[in-house]
Amino acid sequence: MTPKTADCWYRAWESGGAAALRSAGPLSRCRLDDRDLARLEEILRRGPGVYGWEDQRWTLARVAEVIRREFGVEYTLPGAWMLLDRHGWSCQPPARRAVERDDTAVRGWSEQGWPVVKPLRRSGMPGSVSSTSH
Repeated sequence: MTPKTADCWYRAWESGGAAALRSAGPLSRCRLDDRDLARLEEILRRGPGVYGWEDQRWTLARVAEVIRREFGVEYTLPGAWMLLDRHGWSCQPPARRAVERDDTAVRGWSEQGWPVVKPLRRSGMPGSVSSTSH
């Protein structure tokens, strides 16, 4: 949380009390109606094999693709997650690791590849990526 956010919350609390801090709900309304949501639930229960995916795992990308195909509505991956979460679906991580997993390669990527993609921030400069940005 930033000092600016804390200040906004404090001013809201001062002017409206605890009620001013309560959530007003999602920022946008659901783009699927109740009938579409019931149909989406049926689709998800049938599994991804119906759409040509070989394994039986629903990923956010797959859910977003099915929503686009079936309902003509585009969802981002976070948007698909929020839609599923609002309607009682939860993330179920796999019970076991993939046979193909290479822990040495994962460790190498975490230590060498990731820092190249996501450089460290300079301390004291929230949000800065490089030492030349002002």
